[in-house]
Order: sequence, then C-alpha cells, then structure tokens
Amino acid sequence: MANTPQARKRIRRNATRAEVNGARMSRIRTFLKKVESAIESGDKDAAKAALNGAQPELARGVARGVLHKNTAARKMSRLSKRVSAL
Repeated sequence: MANTPQARKRIRRNATRAEVNGARMSRIRTFLKKVESAIESGDKDAAKAALNGAQPELARGVARGVLHKNTAARKMSRLSKRVSAL
C-alpha cells in the first residue's frame, strides 16, 4: 500500500492514464478492424479509404505514447501491402 502522498497521487494518476490510454488503443484497434474487414470483403476502394483513416490514428497513438513508432510503422506497412495486393 502507498504510504507517501506522492505514491498515493501516483496511483490515482496511473489509474486515470490507464483509462485514457485504453480508450486510445481501443479507438486505434477499431480503425484497424475497419481496414481488415474491407480487405476481407475485397473492396479495394473501401480498404483504401479505411487505410487513409487509420494512418493518422496510428500516428496519433505514437505521438501520445500508447504505441511504439516501429509497431505503428509495421502495422501500416503490412496493411498497405495487403490493400495494394487487392
């Protein structure tokens, strides 16, 4: 259990940040799922549109610190390769 005021504040802050970061990751995953479903359906135009929507979300996740830069780059690369292969 936290004994110092700083540690108590840290626990409160960590809980808030975990909630916010969880919401951010959920939003990013939703955008990625839209791209995945468009690829599955074979609709190239919808997949391109979904990919263009997902790209800034991934970049925002990197900027906010919820995703590593290379992770976002890898996901973007693999998705764009699959979209272009349609």
